[in-house]
Amino acid sequence: MQHKNVLEYLEATAGRVPDKVAFAGDDCELTFAQLHEQSRAVGSSLLKEGISGEPVVVFMSKSPVETAAFFGCIYAGCSYVPIDPEMPRFRTELIFKKLSPRAVICRKDELSELESYDYDGKILCYEDMTGGGIDDEALGDIRRRQIDTDPIYIMYTSGSTGVPKGVIACHRSVIDYIEKLSKVLGITQDTVFANQTPLYFDASMKEVYPTIMFGATTYLVPKQLFMFPLKLIEYLNEHKVNTICWVVSALVIVSSLGALKSAKPEYLKTVAFGGEVFPVKQFGRWKEALPEAEFFNLYGPTEITGVCCYYRVDREFEKGDTIPVGKAFDNTEVFLLTDDNKRAQQGEVGEICVRGTSVTLGYYNDFERTSEAFVQNPLNDKYPEIIYRTGDLGKLNEHGDIVFVSRRDHQIKHMGHRIELGEIEVNVGMLSGVAMCACLYNKQKDKIELFYTGDTEQAQLLAVLKEKLPRYMLPNRIQRLEKMPLTVNGKIDRVYLQGEIDKVK
Repeated sequence: MQHKNVLEYLEATAGRVPDKVAFAGDDCELTFAQLHEQSRAVGSSLLKEGISGEPVVVFMSKSPVETAAFFGCIYAGCSYVPIDPEMPRFRTELIFKKLSPRAVICRKDELSELESYDYDGKILCYEDMTGGGIDDEALGDIRRRQIDTDPIYIMYTSGSTGVPKGVIACHRSVIDYIEKLSKVLGITQDTVFANQTPLYFDASMKEVYPTIMFGATTYLVPKQLFMFPLKLIEYLNEHKVNTICWVVSALVIVSSLGALKSAKPEYLKTVAFGGEVFPVKQFGRWKEALPEAEFFNLYGPTEITGVCCYYRVDREFEKGDTIPVGKAFDNTEVFLLTDDNKRAQQGEVGEICVRGTSVTLGYYNDFERTSEAFVQNPLNDKYPEIIYRTGDLGKLNEHGDIVFVSRRDHQIKHMGHRIELGEIEVNVGMLSGVAMCACLYNKQKDKIELFYTGDTEQAQLLAVLKEKLPRYMLPNRIQRLEKMPLTVNGKIDRVYLQGEIDKVK
């Protein structure tokens, strides 16, 4: 059956296994019947408020009911925009300003926090929305008018100008991505996921959408457990988790602290990882602990709906090797372009580019940056065809697999997240007591290093940044300079600063 709307997954599964748990957290759980009913109630409430065909912010901490709010927005013909109260206030305010939403959904215990923001639109309490009844006629009218290219979410990612970019995805790109991913990972109704990432990251889609598609179950792992690897493994075993899709840094936390020597995830059969390069030494520890499990390296930016490449790790890798990101999913082409827009040959480095249904609609309310990254395919001069240029560099190995090399610009992968160093610079440069600044990445040590000139002390600067930036974007080392080095044309001499970084042992 050809699906055109992601809600078809939820409706079919709720009819088949209504009483099975769909999502479970440390605060509550939702069966598929409850998820279906509450989603429709949220959608009905939005339509009653006259909200349809527009972005709706879901301002919630990670919880099963957050997923119901997401699907409720889709029922109303809206696109959901997840924002977590744990996000830095300054970043959230930028998103609100860029988005200008007419409605925000929150839970009652988060209402006071939301009201502290400078926002004058509708604030809708989830508990009231789910108790307001279901308008089948209104929902049916929306469904009849929905098409598969209608947007369903806007995920905000780091932006080089300091303003986060809102990536827009539609029904068709999500359906295509999830069906291909699920086939690769072998997801079924017996799959039990342990979700690691916040729901405001597109990485969470690896669990959210396959769960409603197959009638699987997802446990939302409490964030604090990742500070205690043995308790984390106990959690996986308690819930008989057999599939995880985690960023590499989360897996490394477990393996580097020796937890796998003391305990093993007994039910784990599928381990998918991504977000950054998995050190072969740490991967080996996981493989040794789980010799019967299947391991998959996944690659893809938010702009192509999540993941476009996969590699099933089926051979041994030596220290210093890089595990490939592999080949493209079915119905997606991933290719490498050289600087002169030719296809890169085997062993030749080129920019990783993607074409196909998985390419998203672009950046919300930002046609300029959309046109810079979502471009006409230079290999096709006969008709319009949009591709996404990732800015990542890769090469083809002797097996025909793509191997990630580095970033083209100073966008980096750090702690499992894609970060624009320019966003850090913009936030630093806005502070009083800072004259100039430059942010660079120490690849050897996987550290963000900040140089600045001005009167502010390093400790004071770091304290302010903790209020403005997520933890994974905070500089690992801050150095104040008497004078910022400049090139002959007056720009900051980043080559010189990189040399200073390289001197530090």
